[in-house]
Amino acid sequence: MTPFDPTQRRPLSPAALAEFHAQFGTRFVTTEAVRQHHGTDESPYPVCPPDAVIFPHDTDDVVQAVQICNRHRVPIIAFGIGSSLEGHVLPVQGGVTLDFTEMNRVLAIDADDFTVTVQPGVTRTQLNEAIRDTGLFFPIDPGADATLGGMAATRASGTNAVHYGTMRENVVSLKVVTAEGRIVRTAGRARKSSSGYDLTRLFVGSEGTLGIIVEVTVRLYPRPEATMAAVCNFPDLASAVQCVVDVMQCGVAIARVEFMDQNAVRAVNRHSQLNLKETPLLLFEFIGSPAGIREQIDIVQDIASTHGGMDFDWAEQPEDRSRLWQARHNTHYAGLHLRAGSRSVATDVCVPISRLAECVTQTAADLQDMPFPWLIVGHVGDGNFHVQMLIDPNNQTEWQKSEGVNARLVRRAIEMDGTCSGEHGVGLHKIGFLALEHGEEALQLMRLIKQAWDPNNIFNPGKMLRLSA
Repeated sequence: MTPFDPTQRRPLSPAALAEFHAQFGTRFVTTEAVRQHHGTDESPYPVCPPDAVIFPHDTDDVVQAVQICNRHRVPIIAFGIGSSLEGHVLPVQGGVTLDFTEMNRVLAIDADDFTVTVQPGVTRTQLNEAIRDTGLFFPIDPGADATLGGMAATRASGTNAVHYGTMRENVVSLKVVTAEGRIVRTAGRARKSSSGYDLTRLFVGSEGTLGIIVEVTVRLYPRPEATMAAVCNFPDLASAVQCVVDVMQCGVAIARVEFMDQNAVRAVNRHSQLNLKETPLLLFEFIGSPAGIREQIDIVQDIASTHGGMDFDWAEQPEDRSRLWQARHNTHYAGLHLRAGSRSVATDVCVPISRLAECVTQTAADLQDMPFPWLIVGHVGDGNFHVQMLIDPNNQTEWQKSEGVNARLVRRAIEMDGTCSGEHGVGLHKIGFLALEHGEEALQLMRLIKQAWDPNNIFNPGKMLRLSA
């Protein structure tokens, strides 16, 4: 289960240690407990601690840290809350982790322009609390209360992506510290631009391998006039997923549509004290004017009934909707409770919506004979679904079987003209699949970009792509 090669670690030299201590004093931390915490994420991999952790206060601190690292060729890894699922923040070559806990200020709320600028340590919940009185909100909602810097770096999305898009569509501009310690602003706040290369999109999803994000400007949206949510159960997996496909193909402007298989429903019921019927189900959310919502509901109910959908169970009060969606967000942690002492091997793919039912049902069939609990959930409105496998961390056979499921799932998705990850990102876990998805020529172009921006390979080395074919 360990993908770390200890011979690849780059120990801190006495000269580097002296510079770090002189620059950061007590904010340069080497205690075992702090290092262990920053060598842990939600992936199944064992703890891989950095050599030290720095707590920057501002952009100048980040510049100084990057310049020291570049001079001494020390790896540097950005850390938000450590909620990544694919090993993104594990310092596999050692080095220094930058913890952005203390860079968590909302810098500018430009409500008239529907934008807000924040430091990278601001979480999505903190942001929405800060802008609550403007009548606007930020819709991107990955399962964890992630930081905006981490969300930009991993190109995060969530339950609202089918309506509002992902971080790719909602990051307006970034400030990034390059390997030389220069500060680059990737764009202004205009709603569109035809000027120059799109550097914003280059950094969004780069997983900390090209630079350190120190400011994020994102789009905001008006809060909906009215909102309705409902649960609809189905007799089987294929019926539920095909219902979503038909809804999307009819052009219904649905706000959210989430899928849970019966294993996920069972886990959520236990974890969140709900009483959902334990069959495959869809969670719907409709937004707009009351009349517009009624029209959407009529269409969706008709489609659901043709696929064996049962009566809609409505969550009309805000607190009921919040409880329902919070339970969906907590599915990962609910799954962990299905098997005491287990580790979660989580994976995701995204396929064209027309191939979704086929991909999901084939994946479920592949999981049937596995010796561990598993569940499937998905933001199926945009063709993205997740598999969670609960394995015994001391059982090598279970690890190998889970990796076999993951490999077959990824190949299945790519053969359907999909992607190895619609949301989790590459990190360590998906690095071996990039050539299959993108081809060697595209990978070589990515390597050239990495080598041009980061010639000493200090930014999160060992992630995203291998530097040699």
